[in-house]
Amino acid sequence: MSTGPNRMMDEFARLMTDAAGAAQGMRREVETAFQAQAERFLNSMDLVRREEFDVVRDMAIKARDENDALKARLDALEAKLAGNAE
Repeated sequence: MSTGPNRMMDEFARLMTDAAGAAQGMRREVETAFQAQAERFLNSMDLVRREEFDVVRDMAIKARDENDALKARLDALEAKLAGNAE
């Protein structure tokens, strides 16, 4: 059985290794708890997913383009009617 400084150093090294492992385990628990809390918070908000946002944005762009095309047709028809009325 070893005694003296070597045994003390071995015990100290083992203690530090155990403490590091415990700290790492606590870190994982805190990260998991934080992630779960953040997820609950975000789910409680009325947010849309990126995919849903992109779909609606594309629909709005298409509707705007169609509206511009219809306005151009209407302007052309009105100009034609105004020309015929004269």
